[in-house]
Amino acid sequence: MKTVKRTIGTMALAAIMVLTVSCKDGNKNEPAAPMSNEMHQESMDDKDNMAMNDNQDAKAVLQDYFKLKDALVETNNDKAKQLGATLASTLGSFDASSYSDNEQQELKDILEDAIEHAEHISESDMAHQREHFKILSKDVTDMVAITGTEMKIYEQFCPMYNNNNEGGAWLSMNEEIRNPYFGDKMLKCGKVQREIN
Repeated sequence: MKTVKRTIGTMALAAIMVLTVSCKDGNKNEPAAPMSNEMHQESMDDKDNMAMNDNQDAKAVLQDYFKLKDALVETNNDKAKQLGATLASTLGSFDASSYSDNEQQELKDILEDAIEHAEHISESDMAHQREHFKILSKDVTDMVAITGTEMKIYEQFCPMYNNNNEGGAWLSMNEEIRNPYFGDKMLKCGKVQREIN
C-alpha cells in the first residue's frame, strides 16, 4: 500500500512539474498518449481469470463514482450529497473474497477510507465535497490498480486545484476534460495523465 501511495505521489509530482504553465496554455489538439502503469500491470498479472471476469463490485463502484464526479462537474450540491451516500453504500457492499489475502487487506484499507470520504461528501457543502472527492479519487484509483477494469478509463489532473498548488486528479470514462473541482468556472482545466484499461 505504501508503494502504491508513493508511486502515485511521484506521478502526481511529475505531472505538476510538467504542468507548471496555466491550463489555458496547453495544446488542446494534442492527443493523449497512453502511459503504462506497472503496478496495475503487476496486480493484473497476479490475478486468476475468475477474479478478472467476476469484477461486478468494482464496476458498480466505478459507475457510482462517475455519477458523483458528474454531479461535481455540474456544481450540484444536493445531487452530489445523494450520490455520495449511494457510493458509500456500494463501497460498503464490495466483496473482496475472490482476491488474494494481501489484496484483500489492501482493498479493506482502501474501501474503509473511501467510504469515509463518500459519507463526508453526502453531508457537506460543495467546497468540502470537492476536498473529499480528491482523496476519494485516489482511493478509487488504488482500488482499480488491484481489481483491474474492463472499460477504458482516463486519469485526469488539474494543476490549479488546491491552495497549495498540488493539484487534483480524478478518473473519467471520457478523454474530454470536465473538471469536477471547478465546474463551469474552469470546466476544461486539466490534462489526461494516463489511460487505464
